[in-house]
Amino acid sequence: MEKIVSSRVMRESDAYTCANVTSSEELMYRAGEGIYKSRKAWGKTAIVCGSGNNAGDGFVVAKLLHEDGGDATVFLISEKFSESGKYYFDLCAEMGVKTEKCTEETDLSGFDTVLDCIFGTGFHGEARGLAAVMIDKINESGAYIVSADINSGLSADSGTGTKCVRSDLTVSVGSYQYGHFLGMAKDVMREKNNIDIGIEIRGEYALLAEKETFLPYVKPRANHSNKGTYGYVGIMGGCREYSGAVKLAGLGASALRSGCGVAKIIVPESIAAAVAPYVLEETILPLADESGHILFNKAAIDGALAGLAALSVGMGWGKSPENTKILEYILAEKSLPLIIDADGLNTLARMDKSLLTNTACRVVLTPHPKEFERISGVPTAEISENPVETAQAFAREYGVILLLKGASTVVTDGKSTFICDRGSAGMATAGSGDVLSGVLTGLLGYMEYSPRTVALGAYLAGAAGELAAEEYTPIAMTAGDTARMLPRIWKGLLS
Repeated sequence: MEKIVSSRVMRESDAYTCANVTSSEELMYRAGEGIYKSRKAWGKTAIVCGSGNNAGDGFVVAKLLHEDGGDATVFLISEKFSESGKYYFDLCAEMGVKTEKCTEETDLSGFDTVLDCIFGTGFHGEARGLAAVMIDKINESGAYIVSADINSGLSADSGTGTKCVRSDLTVSVGSYQYGHFLGMAKDVMREKNNIDIGIEIRGEYALLAEKETFLPYVKPRANHSNKGTYGYVGIMGGCREYSGAVKLAGLGASALRSGCGVAKIIVPESIAAAVAPYVLEETILPLADESGHILFNKAAIDGALAGLAALSVGMGWGKSPENTKILEYILAEKSLPLIIDADGLNTLARMDKSLLTNTACRVVLTPHPKEFERISGVPTAEISENPVETAQAFAREYGVILLLKGASTVVTDGKSTFICDRGSAGMATAGSGDVLSGVLTGLLGYMEYSPRTVALGAYLAGAAGELAAEEYTPIAMTAGDTARMLPRIWKGLLS
């Protein structure tokens, strides 16, 4: 399984390997060789180098290209080198590799390939000065662009940057880092791969949520089973302002398409008639309401939740003081996996979060960054700068599984962490989060409460969203299209 680490862990692992296992020069050679082998036909190549080890990787590529009779020119933004980088730069100079100093007049047009070696994974902040000028020139070159390690200008921890290289191929060295998946990564990396150069990862890491991650946990169904084997689940939501008949029906279907035995939709009595025509395979349980919002009634809640293996709350719930009473009661009195989403998260944000640490529920929170700001108190800007470690810290403190939404999804309980990069731009539409919550509810009806199960839900919904984008195009997609693709993803997992 593919490990993903922070820039700090990568830096410390690299330093340990150089000190105890392999020389820095040997690791740099392996990195450059791996980058060189990642592209079959380089053609006329410009290698744009900064001042660190990332530049040294570029010098190795220049050396190998020159030895193979290729046409390579090194463009230097700086003449400051790391010790190992200086070693390979001197070798290039001895061999007669063409070298030029970068200026604002540097012209990269006419090259078949441009190799970006300006900044490595230690970069933070904003590209400025000549480096920023060269990033623009790389992007405007019209060449096939390869980024060494990570796109220059992009944070290795968040995948964000105000100005960065937009690559055709990014070649990660040693191990993927969070920034290869989070933030803008999907928009600025057309393709990526990782090359193993023998760096031993020392420290915390996340796992990439791939098909292989889940294969040992997804089994064919036994014929000797019934709907009770796979759990009754509940989906509590809706209000008069957000009757969401189609949305809720799609949500219920996504739960059933994720394998639970029965999905029960729990809604205000006054909208039950509107929801009913769209509910075919699920069941409806109306609860007494006032002005279109479910009223808190202990006996009614107990009856609605009796026998449930998992519950999700909050989708289309709206704003009502009754929601706080309902959620407080469930957290205090019930013992089941509980997914809190949408208006449920907004309700939680107004409550005493210590309820999370004292509850018998096994809680899953599914916020987007703004919702996470409301429940954590951490500003969105800080969350975006370091989403993985921020999510891990919150999950550890409150004893929950946190699914932090984004272009790629972070799933963590503070100890085990998964990053799921599946999904499409077409999922930026109303109801996509509801489909995901339905998937999670269905899975937790019969699978263990764990970060891996929650990551499976993110994988299923994201992969289904990719198929829907292929079928309908991202612009024309609806959340229901994603739900309808779930059976195809299951078929791929089980085949």
